[in-house]
Amino acid sequence: MEYLKRTADVMLHDLLDAFGAVLIEGPKWCGKTTTAEQAARSVIKMQDADMRDEYLSTAMSKPSLLLKGDTPRLIDEWQDAPVIWDAVRTMVDSRGEPGLFILTGSNAVDKTKIRHSGNGRIARMSMLPMSLWESEESTGEVSLRRLFDDPSYDIDGCRSRMTIEELIFAACRGGWPGSLNARSKQAQLLIARNYVRTVCSEDISRIDGKRRSSKLAMNIIRSYARNISSLAKKSTMLADVVASQEVECSTDTYSDYVGALERLFVVQDIDAWCPAIRSKTVIRSSPKRGFCDPSIAVAALGLTPDALTTQLKTFGFIFEQMCVRDLRAYTQGLYSHVSYYHDRYGLEADFVLHLDDGRYALIECKLGSNEIEEGAQHLLQLKELISKHNANEQQMPIREPDLLIILTGGMMAYTRADGVKIVPLGCLKD
Repeated sequence: MEYLKRTADVMLHDLLDAFGAVLIEGPKWCGKTTTAEQAARSVIKMQDADMRDEYLSTAMSKPSLLLKGDTPRLIDEWQDAPVIWDAVRTMVDSRGEPGLFILTGSNAVDKTKIRHSGNGRIARMSMLPMSLWESEESTGEVSLRRLFDDPSYDIDGCRSRMTIEELIFAACRGGWPGSLNARSKQAQLLIARNYVRTVCSEDISRIDGKRRSSKLAMNIIRSYARNISSLAKKSTMLADVVASQEVECSTDTYSDYVGALERLFVVQDIDAWCPAIRSKTVIRSSPKRGFCDPSIAVAALGLTPDALTTQLKTFGFIFEQMCVRDLRAYTQGLYSHVSYYHDRYGLEADFVLHLDDGRYALIECKLGSNEIEEGAQHLLQLKELISKHNANEQQMPIREPDLLIILTGGMMAYTRADGVKIVPLGCLKD
């Protein structure tokens, strides 16, 4: 099977050049192990059915034995034996050289089970399901990095090959590498559905050995899906869960389930950007609800590509999730992250993309061309608000945005006269 290059490849190699070990985290089935295997010279898989008991026994008695092998040595699903973390950290200290180990894991480990954070020895990086560029559906004619680096970069005329129908199918299928090898389109859609079912029936209880209801887990995921890309409060979502579950679900129980889904990297909310450009009381700070991949929302709601072609308003929220997944993939960095801005006056930016060097872009997601003007005005008004703040605040000015971008489901990229970049998601790359 041919390996499709991932945007995480470069980050992994850079971190291996700098640190003794690298931990790759992310949801199951997103390709962590396959990516790690490209850089590894020896591999041990803790969930190997033939060797699992042997490996766990060795980990309990002398974990350093599992670390022997050519380096970088990949230890897949290391969290099955948390003692490996401290063994790796000790070995890195002892040998004092970079690029010794790669650890992969599909859930966050209870910090009480490890003795040391690994700071300075073990670097962390995250992976997501594949972006459209990684799945070879985006033409890649517009480089996000070059948009930041080159003010003279001309994107006019760059094109996407993806129709709205193809974008809808890509969102329903998701970025799961395994789906690309399925034998039919119908089979490709089953990957995300099975993923959601497995998370609810097995993973949510297996993560920490705490028995949880698969039905309640599914209803919580469905509530998230119904509130995707919104600022729905916990109380609102809890009421939605109780109504659909028709049983009691306390706030603590709800928080416990959501916490487990976060540790499985299934739920990935987006935090608010709260610059002091207006009174802090008017900036909304609730997290924007989201998943690691848009296909989770589609599968949880039982939607299909055919259904979404007649529900474009609903697809607009799902499209936003596909945009944030790809933006995260294209800006792999230790301190790069995505937030959003929304205030009580209706001024908003769907995303604020922060690079690790302090530069940032204000981004709106607009599926259709008829929404572009409204999105552009939001971005321009927010930029003007920052400029006015800086004119009155000399001591603590806020950096002005480096880019104003509207991501669309259209076919053609161009730069407006006011400087706003119109970029189809289907022609974007890192």
